[in-house]
Amino acid sequence: MSKYRKMADEILTALGGSSNIASYTNCMTRLRVTPVNRGNINEQKIKEVDGVVGVVDDETYQIILGPGVVTKVADQFGAAIEETKGQGSASDYEAKGADIKQELKKKNSTPFKTFLRKIGSIFIPLIPAFVGAGLIAGIASILANNITAGNLPEETWQQYVTILNVIKNAIFSYLVIYVGINAAKEFGATPALGGVIGGVTLLTGATPEVPITNIFTGEALSPGQGGIIGVLIAVYLLAMVEKFLRRWIPDAIDIIVTPTIVLLIIGLLTIFIIMPFAGLISDNLIGAINWTLDRGGAFAGFVLGTTFLPLVMLGLHQVLIPIHIEMINISGMTVLLPILAMSGAGQVGATLALWIKCRKNTQLTNLIKGALPVGILGIGEPLIYGVILPLGRPFITACIGGGIGGAIVGIFGNIGSIAIGPSGMALIPLIADGMWFKYIVGLLAGYAGGFVLTYFFGVPKEAMVNTADTAEEKGEKEAEKEISISEEGSLVMPFEGEVKPLEEVPDAVFSSKMMGDGFAIVPVNHTLVSPIDGEIVSVFPTKHAIGLKSKDGLELLIHVGLETVSLNGEGFTPLADEGQVVKKGTPLLKIDLDYIKKHAASTITPVIFTNLPEGAKVKLLKTGYQEQGSADVLAVEMP
Repeated sequence: MSKYRKMADEILTALGGSSNIASYTNCMTRLRVTPVNRGNINEQKIKEVDGVVGVVDDETYQIILGPGVVTKVADQFGAAIEETKGQGSASDYEAKGADIKQELKKKNSTPFKTFLRKIGSIFIPLIPAFVGAGLIAGIASILANNITAGNLPEETWQQYVTILNVIKNAIFSYLVIYVGINAAKEFGATPALGGVIGGVTLLTGATPEVPITNIFTGEALSPGQGGIIGVLIAVYLLAMVEKFLRRWIPDAIDIIVTPTIVLLIIGLLTIFIIMPFAGLISDNLIGAINWTLDRGGAFAGFVLGTTFLPLVMLGLHQVLIPIHIEMINISGMTVLLPILAMSGAGQVGATLALWIKCRKNTQLTNLIKGALPVGILGIGEPLIYGVILPLGRPFITACIGGGIGGAIVGIFGNIGSIAIGPSGMALIPLIADGMWFKYIVGLLAGYAGGFVLTYFFGVPKEAMVNTADTAEEKGEKEAEKEISISEEGSLVMPFEGEVKPLEEVPDAVFSSKMMGDGFAIVPVNHTLVSPIDGEIVSVFPTKHAIGLKSKDGLELLIHVGLETVSLNGEGFTPLADEGQVVKKGTPLLKIDLDYIKKHAASTITPVIFTNLPEGAKVKLLKTGYQEQGSADVLAVEMP
C-alpha cells in the first residue's frame, strides 16, 4: 500500500467513512470535503494522520496537505470511497438524517461571506492550470525577450515560443468558457449552458465587417469585453432564469424548451447589456486599483500586504482571481499580485524566527521543516494552519512583515506579474519587464520584517518548551477527563421506559454509530429531563432534538423519535432554552406521545455521546424498563 493510499484510508476513516462523504474536491493545498454529518468527524484523529498539516472547519471541511501531496491523496481518497461504499449511500443517509446534519455548534457565517466563497470556488479547480500555463507563459516571454535582444536565433527559437504560447492560450483564450461551466455549478444552473454563455462573450462569428454595436457608446463590441466579471454576472442570471422556468415548464418539453429560452434570453442580455456594463465596471475597477497603487505608494502596499494573509486564512483570497485576470487582460500584467505575495514573505520570515527560538520544540520544528520549503515557493497554507496561526502572535507579526514587503514593492511601483501563479520565489519568472530584481528586494524585506518582529515580539513562551516535557502533564489531564466521563452514575435516565442498545435502533444513521456511541430508550412518559448537569447548547428548530454539554465537556445529543423532523415541531413543547444551565432531572421538553406514535416512524429515542475519546465504548449495565432519573444504568469503557 502506498503512503498516499494509507493517508487517504486514515483520513476517510476519521471523516466517518464513505457513507459520511456527500462530495469532495481539492485545490492546490487542501482536500475539501462536504460531509453528510459533521458530528461524525473525528478531528483529532485527522490531525494525527502523518502528513496532515491542519484542518479548517468552514463551509466545506478542509484538510491541509500541501502542494503535490494533496493531488495524490485526493486520487486515492476517491478510490477508497468507491471501494468502501456500503449499501447505504451518502445521499441516502443525507435524506434520512437531514434533521441531524446541523452542527451542535454552528459556525458564524453571513450571506456575503457565503457569496465570496462561491466566487472563490469557481476558480479553485482552475488554479493548477493557471500555475502551469502561467509558468509556460513566463518561459515563452524569456525566450521571446532573448530573441528580440539577439541572444537567440529567431529562425530556430521562434517556433518554440509559438508552441509554448499555443499551450498557454489553451486556458487563457477560452477561460470564459471554463468559468462559465464552474459558475453554473456553483449557482445551481446547467454547466453546459454556463459554458455556452461564457463562449458568447467571445463573439464568435462577429467580424470587423459585420460588428455588433455597443448600445451605450455606438462603437463595436470587442470579443471578451467585460471579461470574467461579465461571465459571472451572466451565469448568475442564467441560474435564476433556468430555475424559474423549470418550475413551470412541463417535464415532457423541458429538455427542449428550457435551454432554448434560457440561452436566447441570457445570450441577448449578455451581448447588449452585460458585456458593455461589465466592461465599464472592469475598466473602472482596474483603473481604481492602479490609481490607488500609483498614488498610495508605500502606504497602499503596506495595507494590502498586511491584510492579505487573513483572506488566505478564511479561504477568501481566491475571490481576487477575477481581478488579476482582468488586470492582465487590460494591461498585460497584474500589479496587485506581487504586492499581495509579500504576505507570504512575512510568514516565511516569522517561521524562520520560530525555528531558531523554538528549536527545543521538536514537534514544531519538524513541522516547520516540512512546511517552510513550499512556503518559500509561495504555497502558504501549510505554514498558516500548521505553524503561525495555532500560535497566535506569530500570525500578527507575519502580517506586519508582509506589510513591510508590500510597502517596498509599493515604493518601487509598476511591478507586475504576466500571469497568475504561486507567489514567493516561484513568481519570479512571471514578473514583467525585467522588474524581478525589485520584486526580490520586496521579498527580502518581507522576510526580514517577519523575522525581526516575530523574533523579538511574536514567540509565545509555551512554543519554546520541549514537547517531551509536557507529555506527562498532558497525559495526566487526559486521564482526569477520562475518569470524569467514565464515572458510573454520572448520567441518569432522561425518560421512563425501555432501555435498548443503540444497535437496535431501526435507523442506520444511529445504529451504525455514525453520530457516536450511546444507547436508546422507548419512552412511556411525556416529559424529557436532563440526564446530566451542564448546559443546553442546541435546541433544534423542529424541537425534536436537544444538544447538551456537561461541566466536564461531555457532549450529548438526545433525538426524540425517528423521522420526527417531518412533524415540524408538532407534538413538542420546549421547557428550557438554548444556553440555559441545567441539573440532572431539569425538564427539557414536553412531548405528545400519542401524536408522535401516530405520525412518526417510532418513538425510540437515541441518546448519543458525540465526543467520546477514540476507542471509548458505551456499556449498558441494565436494559429493559427503567424509571426516569435512574442512575448506574451505563458506564463508558475507556481505551
